[in-house]
Amino acid sequence: MYGQNTSRLSKIWLQNDFTNPRSSVGNNTTDTHNNMHEKILIVEDEEDINALIALNLESLNYEVTRCGDGSEGLKLALENEYDLIMLDIMLPGTDGLQICQTLRSKGIYTPILMLTAKKSEADRVIGLEVGADDYLTKPFSVLELQARVKALLRRVAFLKKKQDEEEDDDDNNEMRFGELTIRQLSRDLLIGDKTVSLTAKEFDLLLYLANFPGQVFSREQLLNAVWGYQHSGYEHTVNSHINRLRAKLEDDPSNPKYVLTIWGIGYKFNDQ
Repeated sequence: MYGQNTSRLSKIWLQNDFTNPRSSVGNNTTDTHNNMHEKILIVEDEEDINALIALNLESLNYEVTRCGDGSEGLKLALENEYDLIMLDIMLPGTDGLQICQTLRSKGIYTPILMLTAKKSEADRVIGLEVGADDYLTKPFSVLELQARVKALLRRVAFLKKKQDEEEDDDDNNEMRFGELTIRQLSRDLLIGDKTVSLTAKEFDLLLYLANFPGQVFSREQLLNAVWGYQHSGYEHTVNSHINRLRAKLEDDPSNPKYVLTIWGIGYKFNDQ
């Protein structure tokens, strides 16, 4: 952890396309009241940018923890509970992609917003593939930063509310399709009596399709529903997740019986 270097903030507002955070504080009274208990971890090695992000999120009353080292950030994420983690990709110690992959492999599904100065499509796709929920490319504005953070936290709050409503309802908890059993609350998948390991996004994608058996979804619709935002041009992320799901679910992935391809349109979960 390190202190804020506020003497250079005015320069960075322009350099990184930030606007003065104080200009937007007065328009967020409702948000600041509701954000009081939401905790955000920022892992960013550029101290000025780290301080600016923290300043703008604290202006909305989020509780912010920040650090500039990837290994320290991973330790904080493993030892504490946060509502959102913001990760720079290029970090000293452990890079952001490794942190994201480690957290997901350990069953930590806290939303992750990747921060990157890289503009290539490959970097962004890799982030989504390893389990990130969204990304921001530097430079970005205060309004975009705050909007992405609010959207991710709203989605988490909605899912938590839905889960709470279903906790006492066993029928809603378990979904059965032949030998396939999906346990929503524990996020377990069973084929017969064998537990199948899925990544967070693989499970989310399967669960979304299984909630609407027989309904056909385009790749863009699935990207929006499961990843929480629309991003034209990244539909192949859905394709790769479908392929990995089939490899784990199907006896013969080339002739699937659960997740079906509707050629020219998208995918559906078998309703037969």
